[in-house]
Amino acid sequence: MKMGFDRQHVPPHSPKAVIFDIGRVIVRLQPERTLEPLAASSGRGRSSEQLWTAIQNDPLWENWQEGRMEPREWHQHLTRQLNISLGFHEFCAAWNRALDPETILKESLFAKLAARCRLAVLSNTDPLHSAALEAHFPFLRHFPARIYSCRIGASKPAPAIYQAALHAVGVQAAEALYIDDVAEYVQAARQMGLDAIRFEDPSQLSQELSRRGLPGE
Repeated sequence: MKMGFDRQHVPPHSPKAVIFDIGRVIVRLQPERTLEPLAASSGRGRSSEQLWTAIQNDPLWENWQEGRMEPREWHQHLTRQLNISLGFHEFCAAWNRALDPETILKESLFAKLAARCRLAVLSNTDPLHSAALEAHFPFLRHFPARIYSCRIGASKPAPAIYQAALHAVGVQAAEALYIDDVAEYVQAARQMGLDAIRFEDPSQLSQELSRRGLPGE
């Protein structure tokens, strides 16, 4: 297995703060669980894939991700654009089904890291998903700093959202480690001076953390 080590980005000391992406790093995302009921209600014979493409290409998608739309506005907009017939509460339930309750990383990892350094989550996410995360995912108790794009008004890879995370944990960029599964977001963090790991799987992450003097799973 290719482990993706990049020695030039490993600092000579352990980081003072570790900042985690959420989706596909901590929480499994299963968008098909959302798209199936939406597609079934659209009445246009669209596949789940076609519906997801339409949603992500929607001109208001960025507004939704960056908190410039309320959930009812987003529901009403998609109802008009995609002919979705789900009521608001049914829509919210379907939207949040994409968040798999079984996490990728064990909560024990966060407990060990929290004893050694400051922890934060940094995620491009919308008001419905962020509220569901806060209500139903206990691993967040280990993360006193929670930076969501819908609260900051900016999304990765914009520098502003990384700066917000650094401010929240109270460290300089060179003192922080960032973990994400998206290469573009990892590179953006490195360009700002953070050490960064592109997440592949828990075993790879444990090895990368160990190389930085931090506990793994």
